[in-house]
Amino acid sequence: QVQLVESGGGLVQAGGSLRLSCAASRSISGITVMAWYRQHPGKQRDFVASETRRGATQYADSVKGRFTIARDNAKNTVDLQMSGLRPEDTAVYYCNAVPPHGSDYWGQGTQVTVSP
Repeated sequence: QVQLVESGGGLVQAGGSLRLSCAASRSISGITVMAWYRQHPGKQRDFVASETRRGATQYADSVKGRFTIARDNAKNTVDLQMSGLRPEDTAVYYCNAVPPHGSDYWGQGTQVTVSP
């Protein structure tokens, strides 16, 4: 079992920056993929960014060049640095952990609101 707790969400003006953090309850060194997803109101949860255990990263096209994922296996955290924020980035952001076996783990989410 891994419990994930997100923090760092809030209200920011367009063009601003926020850093989200996800803290895991135990070591993530064995977690295959750590990722961030987001969910807009009334929509499905969408992939934002991920980092594998070996450091390979992927980003959704909509956030490439603006968001950076940073996994720290020593601290059991995965951060999402967001810059150049746009109103369409407004969503609930969720931390996700994909173990080598079994089901994914999810955090409770943190709200990010970007005002025009």
